[in-house]
Amino acid sequence: MNENLLTATEKEAIETAIAQAERNTSGEIRVHIESNCKGAVLDRAAFLFNELKMQATELRNGVLFYIALKDHQFAVIGDMGINAKVPSNFWDDIKVRMQQRFRAGHIPEGLVEGIGMAGHQLGEHFPFQKNDTNELSNKISFGE
Repeated sequence: MNENLLTATEKEAIETAIAQAERNTSGEIRVHIESNCKGAVLDRAAFLFNELKMQATELRNGVLFYIALKDHQFAVIGDMGINAKVPSNFWDDIKVRMQQRFRAGHIPEGLVEGIGMAGHQLGEHFPFQKNDTNELSNKISFGE
């Protein structure tokens, strides 16, 4: 695992953004970062979505932000519960905003903004429940 892809401050900012986004929702957000994408970016993201057991949330409302830094590729994918509720262009809108930040060299800031956008939509469609538990870790996972 290559955790050196981000500084400690960048990791903390991203993990804090996940925690803040999840405060108003029962939805779950994860970030996976690796150097290179093994195959097509959406296929890799879907594979990791499964590997990270993101489909195991009760309401099927997990969102994965996948980034292959050296390959300059990324994907944002949601589980079927969230995909059934958000507008069809929702993931594209997040990707466009993130891509603007990424092109300017602001990877962590782009992630933080995208996570905030996803958290807002999750909050609208899957509001926080009194008995809600954090079903998935907020820690960034890293690949090779």
